[in-house]
Amino acid sequence: MAEIAKKPIGITETVLRDAHQSLIATRMPTEVMLPIVDKMDKVGYHSVECWGGATFDAALRFLKEDPWERLRKLRDGFKNTKLQMLFRGQNILGYRPYADDVVEAFVQKSIANGIDVIRIFDCLNDIRNLKAAVDATNKFKKIEGRGESQIALSYTLGDAYTLEYWANIAKEIEEMGADSICIKDMAGLLTPYKAEELVKTLKESTKLPIQLHTHYTSGVASMTYLKAVEAGVDVIDCAISPFALGTSQPATEVMAKTFEGTPYDPGFDQKLLAEIANHFAPYREECLKSGLMNTKVLGVNIKTLLYQVPGGMLSNMVSQLKEQGAEDRFNDVLEEIPRVRKDCGEPPLVTPSSQIVGTQAIFNVLMGERYKMATGEFKDLLRGNYGQTVKPMNQEVIDKVIPGEKRSTARSAEATGHTEPELASIEKEMLEKGFKKQQDEDVLSYALLPQVAADFFKYRDAQQTKVDAAKADTKNGAYPV
Repeated sequence: MAEIAKKPIGITETVLRDAHQSLIATRMPTEVMLPIVDKMDKVGYHSVECWGGATFDAALRFLKEDPWERLRKLRDGFKNTKLQMLFRGQNILGYRPYADDVVEAFVQKSIANGIDVIRIFDCLNDIRNLKAAVDATNKFKKIEGRGESQIALSYTLGDAYTLEYWANIAKEIEEMGADSICIKDMAGLLTPYKAEELVKTLKESTKLPIQLHTHYTSGVASMTYLKAVEAGVDVIDCAISPFALGTSQPATEVMAKTFEGTPYDPGFDQKLLAEIANHFAPYREECLKSGLMNTKVLGVNIKTLLYQVPGGMLSNMVSQLKEQGAEDRFNDVLEEIPRVRKDCGEPPLVTPSSQIVGTQAIFNVLMGERYKMATGEFKDLLRGNYGQTVKPMNQEVIDKVIPGEKRSTARSAEATGHTEPELASIEKEMLEKGFKKQQDEDVLSYALLPQVAADFFKYRDAQQTKVDAAKADTKNGAYPV
């Protein structure tokens, strides 16, 4: 048998972003990350995913941290490792489509503050919603000497999602000018032999490097990685063991050990990985003790293969039902999700479509009547405001939820009327509301999350001036410290 040429597998470490987003609702603070950065920088990772996704919102909203400051601190620490972020296409890191000037400004500031790889996805795989971010990345790559655009294809199952579909979209991505492709398997739906088939198809369709991202939710992820690597995938996403498995990724140490002594050996030092794991282990215990890490998301949930529910969506659903005192309806909601998904054109379930479909499923179950009440976001999905789904939507549901309304077939920015530059007007609004711009990045934080950023700016001012504006008697000029 001919010897296989050496092809060390690249590994992206997710512990600083997707691993804790999946297991503890994105609550890991910067102070837990920084002490271990130096050791992580010595591993030889392909990249470290540390920013974007839900980290931006969670930092501002719950941790009272400036996400831009986190990025700068991580960039200072990682001298030899590429830093990676997740970017929601035209939605950036927010919850609506933005005009192209905001997308471009956000890409520019992300790269300037330290990001090397921008993984860009669209919840509907409507690649028209990805072009502005790819173009911006390519533009600033020439200026900064850094910046790679990776298009993530949201993997899902359904009649429309054939091998031909994936091959064609890969060719379109290459033509668009992206640097690489990621198969983003949010729910752990990709089984080992299907992964082998998909990777081989993509490798035949494009010259771009292929990365694979999955979650352990359904229990097959490590085997899926093994077959994908043998089929020629270039990079896999893994999480250091204390924040691996469950709704997170396969463990970094295990995958590195699996390929040890083979042509795919990444050459990692297991002792160094053990030191990194030892750093995160006490924090994991802390999260379990406080309930931040819920045991419901730690085991294997084979139902994900049927219901197609991503890791972060599962943990959010648990907390939403808990708030409503309806945890006993968990399985009913799981069963309703694929029905809602089919009604709205079988979109992949990834942010924000996962939240839209998940919340609507909860409404349908708790209200006792399907679509008796619909969220604004679900209505927007039906209107075409997020872009085009692969399959047609259920006309009966459209007629019930948005009777007589006009629907769009344009890309999301145009469908929602965001065709003209809007960054200057957003900055004007922010300043008129009395918020000082301490850095250009503040305007982008405000653009994405106006109320959350406003609350954070007040908190930051109170910390800097030692005056709590929230308790101030502005009428009589009394400012408690």
